[in-house]
Amino acid sequence: MPVTNLMTFNVSRMEVMDLDGNVDAGLMPDLSPEQVAELYGIMVLTRRLDERMLKLQRQGRLGTFARVLGQEAAHIGAAYAMREGDWLVPAFRETGSFIVRGIPVERVLQYWGGDEWGQHFPEGSRVLPVSVPVGTHMLHAVGIGWAMKQDRERVAVLTVFGDGATSEGDFHEAMNFAAVFQAPAVFLCQNNHWAISVPYGRQTAAASIAQKAIAYGMPGIQVDGNDVFAVYRVVRDALDRARNGEGPTLVEAHTYRMADHTTSDDARKYRPPEETAYWQERDPLERLARYMRRKGLLDEAREAETLARAEAEVDRVVAAYEAFPAPPPDDLFAHLYAEMTPALRAQRDALLAALGEGE
Repeated sequence: MPVTNLMTFNVSRMEVMDLDGNVDAGLMPDLSPEQVAELYGIMVLTRRLDERMLKLQRQGRLGTFARVLGQEAAHIGAAYAMREGDWLVPAFRETGSFIVRGIPVERVLQYWGGDEWGQHFPEGSRVLPVSVPVGTHMLHAVGIGWAMKQDRERVAVLTVFGDGATSEGDFHEAMNFAAVFQAPAVFLCQNNHWAISVPYGRQTAAASIAQKAIAYGMPGIQVDGNDVFAVYRVVRDALDRARNGEGPTLVEAHTYRMADHTTSDDARKYRPPEETAYWQERDPLERLARYMRRKGLLDEAREAETLARAEAEVDRVVAAYEAFPAPPPDDLFAHLYAEMTPALRAQRDALLAALGEGE
């Protein structure tokens, strides 16, 4: 019998803005000057907050957390493309997306400070809490999307994860279920090239994460994750597809983690300095600033004003975070089950006794 070609596939990559801030007019999304300025302000605020959080952690005023340095365009551009009724299901490196979605940032710090009450977001925000277990939240996102579809609610779910999560079984289960049942989900992989100390080349032999979508029967596209305009456009289109009943999409945002994996990591032990230098030249914040300067949207005065506003907001956020009362020790056990199990009760009593606060 003859050998025939069953199917032919291709995977596209989108770039809108080059390193000098020049854009392709045919691909540039329809964003007003005010929206571009807003995106820039959110990216500046996210970076200043990230820097302050590092100082707080080093001073013992904040716990271990995952920095977002260098990845601002990927998750901020994606969140900015969402509509009010959409759901955001994040991992743990999406600080800027919380800002976009209106989550009080002091709550984010409260969580990284060790207080689970920081995960209590405003009612109706449609943002799930931080998910540190790698990849598990993608299943939650698909479940939400499927439920929204059953309710005939025309919304989409955006879930964000790293390249390391694509090595987890949860990724494959979520992708397969979403495609089979046409859940209105957008999978955004922030491919920052490192899963802690494991490089991308040891995660997969595939040339891209985006091509993994082919096996599940959904569209997959790679985007320059340091180009906020390209990310916004690609994710906006994918969210529109999802809301219109056309099923899920896998978006690979090709970016780079310029900081350590977390504040407990030292990337200098496994990452060559020339690699980091290469990506520093592709800084997403500076690239957007170059575009804005070319368009007359940014000068020294407006840049200084934006930075001053960000610093003032960071000061407010830190003050609000440090004003939160310390949670009672037994809070660790109080909310895991509707009725506390005997084992948990014993652990709680042992902790309170050790603290001299026993019943």
